[in-house]
Amino acid sequence: MSSRTTSSRRPARRLTAALAAATSGALIGCVAATPARAEAGHDVPIGTVARTVGDARFEPGPCPRTADPIPELGRARCGTLTVPEKRAANTGPGDPRVAGGHGGRRITLSVAIMPAESGTPAPDPIVWFAGGPGDDAVSEIPMALAGNLNRDRDVVFMSQRGTYSATPELTCPNIDRFNARALGLVSNAPSTGRLYVEATRECRDRVAAQGANRSTYNDIESSADYDALRRTLGVKKWNVFGISYGTHLALNYMRLHPKGIRSVGIDGVLPPSIAGGAVTWKAAREGFDGLFKACADQPACNTRYPNLKATFLRLVSALEANPITTTVTVPVHPDPVKVVLDGSNLVAWLTSATHVAEGVPRSIDELAHGNPQRIAEQLAGGKYSPQAIGRVAHGLVYGIFCSQWTPYESRADVIRGGRRAFPSFPRSMLANAPQLAWLHDDCRAWDVPPAPPSVRDVTRSDIPTLALSGGFDAQTAPSNGAYAARTLSRSTAVTIPYVAHVVFADSPCAQQITTSFFDHPSTPDTSCLAGLQPPQFDIAP
Repeated sequence: MSSRTTSSRRPARRLTAALAAATSGALIGCVAATPARAEAGHDVPIGTVARTVGDARFEPGPCPRTADPIPELGRARCGTLTVPEKRAANTGPGDPRVAGGHGGRRITLSVAIMPAESGTPAPDPIVWFAGGPGDDAVSEIPMALAGNLNRDRDVVFMSQRGTYSATPELTCPNIDRFNARALGLVSNAPSTGRLYVEATRECRDRVAAQGANRSTYNDIESSADYDALRRTLGVKKWNVFGISYGTHLALNYMRLHPKGIRSVGIDGVLPPSIAGGAVTWKAAREGFDGLFKACADQPACNTRYPNLKATFLRLVSALEANPITTTVTVPVHPDPVKVVLDGSNLVAWLTSATHVAEGVPRSIDELAHGNPQRIAEQLAGGKYSPQAIGRVAHGLVYGIFCSQWTPYESRADVIRGGRRAFPSFPRSMLANAPQLAWLHDDCRAWDVPPAPPSVRDVTRSDIPTLALSGGFDAQTAPSNGAYAARTLSRSTAVTIPYVAHVVFADSPCAQQITTSFFDHPSTPDTSCLAGLQPPQFDIAP
């Protein structure tokens, strides 16, 4: 899940890369690859024929620009989908804008289709739903291919509306730069909240200057975009694989446009019916507890770092009362970086650091003994990384959060969720849930109407579904997979132990289960779970 403070799979939704220096980005393009074969059930491979269906048109063409080089695009079939920004069916009473299907504004979404490795691919492709909200699907091609997702099927990537390779592109680098500077501020000070809102207003004005209708960047319109893509590509049935926020979109897509879906995989599950600040507190507690238990169960770790959980909880309260200010240098930034390590920043650090679990006990122990440098360097390295600047479509981020989340969850609800998860935390921390600092204030500035309440309905379906979770997932909670699966009558819920958010990115076992699921949706092969081992924690001398 993405937000003001994290990015979806930056990787693994915002993460291992968020803790390390990243290489600088470069813009690239490519020409759509010449098809070498025909798809089963198609006269020509999907993505090579222009087609208009209703108010949507797919047009083959060059591959999209990307922030980092993606060599795999050299063999992709690419193009664009053009759709109304606002569809007639979604026009509310009194809306002054003309619906896109009747002469209104149209937007363009980039499409890249990675061909299957198999010489005899299955006829039903997989469509990838990116994380975030706000991450660009095309940028996640390397992750999908590293997990062999295109072994037997073509995999379709489309930039969600507003994202990096879409037109308009609703990124707001000022938000990302502010997030980096905010490391030097006390997280929960009212003055910090005012600065958050100032940055949000600047982003709002930038989006407005592009002529974008902020109220159309949501799950309802995005789901219709994907249904339009399937129809314009001429695909009768396809499979869906969503990661992080992409699971939120996938569950709404299943509910709104079930026709044409063969099966659905969701990894790092965020059900729309419970999305918001309270569930991020629950996720932090479950992910942290999974990591602390793994250390406690490992004799060497437990001996070297006894009572690690209690130490962490004590440090959060102590730092919230008396923050530590330090200065660090990171390879990705030329100047020294000021970091205020308070309770909220410590929680934010661990939410991401579960992706590099081996070093967490040592880092907490060093902090307990007065040395905050390792944690501060990791926080600064993530926020100042080139991968954290100008990549996330904050226009889509706020479109989701401010129309689908905050209208249906009060600040008091968030505080109650925080108190349930962490009863020892100071009240000053609880309104600003992990990954969602000052969200209600930001959403008042963003100023979009609530989405229909049905956007938070529980998804009930008999479409075969695989719900994957990670035992260390501090971003979307291991228990969310089972929660979503309970109303999906043909579902399999699997938790991969010792892995953080979005297990497909980091676990060969998760990759094996996923590919077997798309081959046999009723009976995925989960035998690899039996051989999984906990991480070997860094035992400092």
